Amino acid sequence: MRGERFGEQSGEQFGERCEGERRGEGRVERVVVLALDGVYPFELGIPSRIFGAADGRYEVLTCSVDGGPVHSNADFTIGVQHGPEILATADTVVVASVAVPYIPLELPAEVAGALARIRPDARIVSICTAAFVLAAAGLLDGRRATTHWQVTEPFRRRYPHVDLDPDVLFVHDGRILTSAGAASGVDVCLHIVRTDHGSELANAVARRCVVPPFRDGGQAQYIEQPVPQSGAASTADTRVWALERLDEPLTLADLAGHARMSLRTFARRFNDEVGMSPGRWLIQQRVARARHLLESSDLSVDRIAGQVGFATGASLRQHLHAAIGVSPQAYRRTFQTAAAR
Repeated sequence: MRGERFGEQSGEQFGERCEGERRGEGRVERVVVLALDGVYPFELGIPSRIFGAADGRYEVLTCSVDGGPVHSNADFTIGVQHGPEILATADTVVVASVAVPYIPLELPAEVAGALARIRPDARIVSICTAAFVLAAAGLLDGRRATTHWQVTEPFRRRYPHVDLDPDVLFVHDGRILTSAGAASGVDVCLHIVRTDHGSELANAVARRCVVPPFRDGGQAQYIEQPVPQSGAASTADTRVWALERLDEPLTLADLAGHARMSLRTFARRFNDEVGMSPGRWLIQQRVARARHLLESSDLSVDRIAGQVGFATGASLRQHLHAAIGVSPQAYRRTFQTAAAR
């Protein structure tokens, strides 16, 4: 499957972003945020807040298509310091989301002109409805992508050549990243920090910004659905319990037993709350824990496998390769080298 579903990376994009020689060892990454009329102020501020907390690894600048102020979807305009020419200097371009009435049926010439300035090797990120802008520019043709769940149907009708996944928080497909609604912009920016510099820095950024470093599930859990019956039990306590026991061979029966639910009820409720099956969630958590240990310790692959609940080192290698397309040794070499810089 192409692209990334909530924290899973292809080997191609992992190699693109993690080899220091691609952009230069120790170089500060320039992130340019493109603000369009109708922009949501909250989403516009996400890149500056997240990347700005990353120990000087990123420089964040904001521009508009003409260098002038932009109308927000609130009762104020936003002044920016730069015009579209600065897009040509960007290592990463983030297009901030706009309110639905501002989504263009066809790409305005000035927006197309601004996007045309982006370097071919630059990373491009959309937050929420900005996926419409990237799709209108043809940047998402044949790619996996996501956007806010409320606008998935018009998106599919307008852009049938895009492989839209409405259930995830973000998708990473090559040099293009798309995120779901509103706060998922935080998730995708943290993911970029994690991909570039490892989980230790990403976790530090999350703590500074008082946000979760890694959210469970996808946006399926936020889609409107019938309200549970009063007093219905949650699987949240069981998820906490499981995270404290990742080294144990946890089964669906173990999880359901802790939650005091039948297997069928637990599996259904877990999927409703998290947006994925318990088994897939456990694998994600184990891979995430293994990545952290590979970055921060000198433990052998077999020892790490045991600590995160994979039966053997071979099993860890298989799951890590499925998630990010590289071996544990290659992953450790990349991030321990980065940490030493």
